[in-house]
Amino acid sequence: MKDLPGVRGRLTSDRALNDLTWLRVGGPADALFQPADIADLQSFLRDLPLGIPVFPMGVGSNLIVRDGGLRAVVIRLGRGFNGIEAEGNRVTAGAAALDAHVARKAADAGIDLTFLRTIPGSIGGALRMNAGCYGSYTADVFVSARAVTRQGEVVTLSADDMNFRYRQTDLPEGAVLIDAVFEGPEGDPAELHARMEAQLKKRDETQPTKDRSAGSTFRNPAGFSSTGRADDVHDLKAWKVIDQAGLRGARRGGAQMSEKHSNFMINTGTATAADLEGLGEEVRKKVYDSSGITLEWEIMRVGEPLTE
Repeated sequence: MKDLPGVRGRLTSDRALNDLTWLRVGGPADALFQPADIADLQSFLRDLPLGIPVFPMGVGSNLIVRDGGLRAVVIRLGRGFNGIEAEGNRVTAGAAALDAHVARKAADAGIDLTFLRTIPGSIGGALRMNAGCYGSYTADVFVSARAVTRQGEVVTLSADDMNFRYRQTDLPEGAVLIDAVFEGPEGDPAELHARMEAQLKKRDETQPTKDRSAGSTFRNPAGFSSTGRADDVHDLKAWKVIDQAGLRGARRGGAQMSEKHSNFMINTGTATAADLEGLGEEVRKKVYDSSGITLEWEIMRVGEPLTE
C-alpha cells in the first residue's frame, strides 16, 4: 500500500486478519499498523492521507471480517496501550487492556468493576460497544476517555461526547481510543474475586466457552432488557426467539448456532466469513417469519465479500 507514513512501530501491508479474530475468518487488510506508543500513533494519523480509511481493531472478539478483506489501514494497539492503574476508587486502563484483567486489577484495589470479568475483549471495544452484563454497563462506571483523532490530536471525551446507548456509542470518524478512566463502588477484594469466580462458573455452564465464537450474535430485542433502564423488562432474550424459531444448532457450512446457547454462533472449524454471516441472516429471516421480531446484529461485520 502506497503513501503510508513512516512509523516506529510495525506496519505490514496486505496483512491477513483471520488469525486476529476469535472466529478465525476473514481476508487481508490493506495494511496493519501496530503503533509503538501514543506519539507514533499521533504522527501516523496526522500524516496519513485522509482518503485512506482507518479501522481500529481490538482483540477481534466481536468481529467478522468478510472473506474479501478490508480496504483500510487496521490499527491494533498492543504493548504501551495496555496499562492498568488504580487510585482511590478510580481505574485508568489502556484501550488494549483486556476487560478481564481490568476487573481483576480493580478487585485487587477494592474497586467493583466485576461485570467486566466475563466480557470478552479489550477496553477499547468495551467503550465502543458500551459492553455490559449482569445489569451493569460500561457507561455506568465511565468517567472519561482519551482518543487520537485523524488530525493526530489527543482529545478527552466525556460521557456526553460518547453518547452511550445499548451496544452503541459515538466517536469522531477515524479516531482511535487510547485509554479510559472508570469509577466503581468500593468492595472487599476477597468478596469481589469470589463474585467473579461465581460469574465465570455460571458462564462456563451456560455458554460455549470452549468453542470458537464471538460472544452474543444478536442484541436482545429492543424493550426487553436491551436499554439498560431500571424499568426495562427482562422476559425476552435473543436466544429465546431463536429457540422458538427452531434454530438451536442450525448450520450453514462450517458455521453453527450453538447447541449450548443458541445466540452464540460458532466456527466448527471450516467456516468462512460468508458461512457465518449467511447463517446469521438466515436466523434473522426465520425469527422474523416466526415472531415478527427483527434481530439486530451484535457482532460487527466489516470488509468486502470474496469475489470470484
